[in-house]
Order: sequence, then C-alpha cells, then structure tokens
Amino acid sequence: MNSFALSTVDIIVMAVYAVFIIGYGLYSAKAQSSEEYFLAGRNMTWPIVGISLFAANISSSTLVGLAGDAAKTNTQVFNYEWLASVVLVFFAIFFLPFYLRSRVYTMPEFLERRYDARSRYYFSFVTIVGNVLIDTAAGLYVGTVVLKLLFPGLSTFAIVSILALAAAAYTVPGGLNSVIQTEVIQAILLIIGSCLITYYAFDQVGGWDEMIAQLNALGAAGELPNINNIDADASGLVEGMATTTIPLSERVYESTYYSPQNAEEILSLVRPANDRFMPWTGLLLGAPILGFYFWANNQFMVQRVLGAKDLDHGRWGALFAGLLKLPVLFIMVLPGTLAILLFRDFDIPSLNYQLPDGGVCQNLVDCPNATYPLLLFTLLPQGVLGLVLAGLLAAMMSSVSATFNSASTLITMDFAIKLRPDLTSKQLVRIGQISTLVLVVLACLWAPQIEKAASLWEYLQIVLSFIAPPVAAAFIVGMFYRRANGDGAFYSLLFGAAVSILYVIMSVLVARGSMESNAFLEMHFLHRTFFLFAACAVLNIVISLATAPPPLEKVEHYTWNDGIIAAETAELRSVVWYKNYRFQALALLIITFILVGFFW
Repeated sequence: MNSFALSTVDIIVMAVYAVFIIGYGLYSAKAQSSEEYFLAGRNMTWPIVGISLFAANISSSTLVGLAGDAAKTNTQVFNYEWLASVVLVFFAIFFLPFYLRSRVYTMPEFLERRYDARSRYYFSFVTIVGNVLIDTAAGLYVGTVVLKLLFPGLSTFAIVSILALAAAAYTVPGGLNSVIQTEVIQAILLIIGSCLITYYAFDQVGGWDEMIAQLNALGAAGELPNINNIDADASGLVEGMATTTIPLSERVYESTYYSPQNAEEILSLVRPANDRFMPWTGLLLGAPILGFYFWANNQFMVQRVLGAKDLDHGRWGALFAGLLKLPVLFIMVLPGTLAILLFRDFDIPSLNYQLPDGGVCQNLVDCPNATYPLLLFTLLPQGVLGLVLAGLLAAMMSSVSATFNSASTLITMDFAIKLRPDLTSKQLVRIGQISTLVLVVLACLWAPQIEKAASLWEYLQIVLSFIAPPVAAAFIVGMFYRRANGDGAFYSLLFGAAVSILYVIMSVLVARGSMESNAFLEMHFLHRTFFLFAACAVLNIVISLATAPPPLEKVEHYTWNDGIIAAETAELRSVVWYKNYRFQALALLIITFILVGFFW
C-alpha cells in the first residue's frame, strides 16, 4: 500500500463541501468599503467573535501539530492551549478596551498611537513576514501532509499551489466577513470531527483505564517513544546511515533530557527542568509571552475582535474563545497519545511518507506530522472520513484565508494609505486584493521548507520565539509605564531583531562547521523568549528615561490607570451578573485551573 484510497462516498462529500464553502464565502462577501473588507463592518456579535478566534487558532496546522507532539509523549503541548484562556482574560481586561475605543484597523497602527510611526512600520513588516512564515505556510504545509498520503505522485509545490488558490478564491473578493462566516461553519465541523476521532480512538484502545495500563506496560518494557537523541555508537549507526532506518527495538538513546516512563508522566502537563520540549521553567517564563503576543498583539487574531460591534461583545467573544480551548486536551491532544498504542504495529513504510533527507519514514516517531492523518484514515468509516477530511482541509483554508486577509490589511492600512493618503475606499480594497495574491505566491514558495523541521509544532513555536518577545515588551511596557516613549520602543524593537538575526547567523555557521555551538545557541527557545523579552523591556525603559518624555496625547488615552477600574466598576453595578465579564473571566480561570490541577 503506497497511499490511502478514498471511497466514492468520501470523494462526493468532499467535493460538495468544497463547492459549498467557497460559494458561501463569496455569498458572505462584504467589500464595498475598507471597513467592511478589512473588519467585517465592525458588526460581529460575541458568538461569532469567539468561534472565529477559536477556528483561526485551532487550524489544521494546530490539529496536526498537537497530535504529532502528543505521539512523541509531549502531552504538555496542551499547555499552550490552556494558557490561551489565561492570556485572553488578561487581554479582555487590560488591552481590548484601548484597541476598540481607538478604532484602529491594525495592531501596528495602535503602536503608532502609543509611540510613533517608526515602531508601526517595523511591527507591520515583521507581522507580514510572520504571517507568511508561520500561519500561512504552515497551513498550506498541512494540506500537503494529508494529500500526499492520498496522491503520492503530486509534488509538494503543486499541492500547496492548489490549496492556496482555493483559499484565495473567496478571500480576495470577500474580505474579513467571508473569512469569518466560513470559519464559523468550519469550526463546528472541526469540533465534531475531532470528537469522532477521539471516540473511535478510545474505542479501539478499550477506554481510559486500558490506555493507562498499556502505556504503563510499554514504559516498563522500555518501548515508549524517547525524546532524546540516538546514541550513534551504541545503536550501531555508521557514517552515511540515516538514523530513521534503525528499528525502534535496536535504538539506544542518550540520557540528556527527561523522557516519560509511564502513563502518569506522559499525561503530566508540568515537566522537570531538563525536559526537552517544555520544561516547567519555560512554561512559567516563556510560554505566556508567546501566548500574549499571539492573542493580544498578532493582527491575525486581534483583527477578529476589532470587528466586534462593541466592547461587551468583544470581551464576551474573547472569553468564549478561551472556554473553547479547554476541551482541546481531550479531542485533539489525547488522540495523539493514543496513537502511541494504535500504531505500534502499523506498517509505516507503506505510507511512502517522504522525509527531508529523501528517505521514507520507517517509524511514526520519525514523522510525527503523519499522526493526525493516520488517525483519520484508519479510524473513521466511509462518509464520515470524507466529511472530517473536508473539515481538516477547510480548517487549513480558514487559517490561510485569515492570514491572507490580515496581512493584506497591514499592507494596505500601514503602508499604502501612508504613501497615498488620497486613495479612495474602493482603491484600498483593490490594493488589499492584489496584496493577497502576492502573499499567495510567497507562501507557496516557503511552505515546502517546513518539511525540514523536527515537527510542525516545534517549527511554529521556534519561529514565533524570534518575533514575539520584542513586540510583546513594547506593548506591555507602553500600556503600564507612562514614561515609555517612541525612542525606547523603536530601539528595543531593533535590539530584539538584531539578537534574532545574530542567532540565525550563528546557527548557520555551526551547521556548516565554521564555529562551535555555545550556551546562547543551546538555550531552550522558551528561556530565550523570556530573556529577550526582559532585555527589550529594560532597554525600552532605560532609553525612555534618558530621552524626552512622550507627548501627553501618546499617554492620555493609551495607558492604563487606576481610574479606569473605578469607572468600570461603577458601570458594572447595573449589569446582571451573567453579563458581567468579570464574573465570566473568574469562572473561566477557575475551570482552567481545575483542569490543569487534575493533569498536573
């Protein structure tokens, strides 16, 4: 068997769904004005905001990434999900009111309001690059992982191009409203599909208790996936021999990093300091910074909240998205853990899954990105498979179309309108449409490079760790420190960029053998995220103190003060408790900490 085959029923279901979703996206188009095209007319209610945030985040790349790392015993990948609930509470309380009251189109635009145009242009450029490298390219790559199992004869570039054009078909003419309306449908289908996979996976294994027993048995036998590198000499690895060709039973691993040995350790969300994927120190220090950037600064996500009809709907929608993140552990992460048991004896080479070195994957641990497609193709019955597969590809299209729209918004509102202030609303829409087409081409060219990463999730987080810290520092310092000025923000952003570029250059030199590795390069990316964030924040404060104070208009309406809480408290006295976002936020935090405590 070289690939999986779809039944006629599955193909019909997928074709009908594809026609429906593109048609519905075009039907939902709002492109008469720039506000309609880029922010859906600022008229979204809280359920749409929340589901749209969830769908844009839990995209096909997240599905594949979560399951793939869980299959490597990295169940703590769920930490990124529950942390989102905490970050969204912080976002709803402190940042969202300023975003909506300023009526900005983009996050870089808000940065200009608080600091100056230099910070705006830097952040806008970095965000556009990040959208292509992280969200768009990763979404397209997921489509290749799935479709290559169905059509192994198609090249990666061909598949990426087809998927990108399909996503652009309704994004270019329809704008954000088309993106959001299709996301709502796809999110519902995605959740249903994930629940079905979870049900069938537990049914195959025999339930929760049987999963625990089998994981413990594998641990006792020393047959659980190991996160450490292979000991080449002890494993009999000779020069020119690929490590992936060594059978699992013959592999001897180093003991540098922590590796779970039983079910309790696999299901634990908090790992020791020598854990390779997410040590507890990284969870405490670095992961919240990545989460804050993604949910509170990233145009791709915040754009949905900027389209809310008012502050209440924006806050309710953000908190609703946080609530939707919690079941992800059960319906998207644990199926990857179950894959450890389900595919122990599966003939992985028959998939013909191509590795970056040109070889064919022999063991699932060497190609973790194939975990989710395997769960799909082996567990779901005819018809259901077609529907869920359509949902997965639709989620990919949702993520890709969203990044197309957000990046085109940045190009249009942060660059085009500054260069040509006399552009009409319709001309701005046209520039946004052309920008989207250009981004389609760039994403298609970059997506195949993701195959070289150890896992999709690792790729996503490492790239984000370079982009997030300087920007998050600028936003947080600017919001809570009135003395911060444009010079401090701009030079701290440049410092963060310089450190990231230095890291990339040194990594390339080490890879070529031109220099030896060092502590800076070997530092865990979550630790690097925190130290870079702290350095940028301190530099912002120091430079601001050494230069002139910011103008009053840069501080008056864009920084936090105690009077805001007092005024808001007075307003909320007349609001019924279940509509009071403070009670909703408290309830969300309590549910989150109960769940985390159970899997501590």
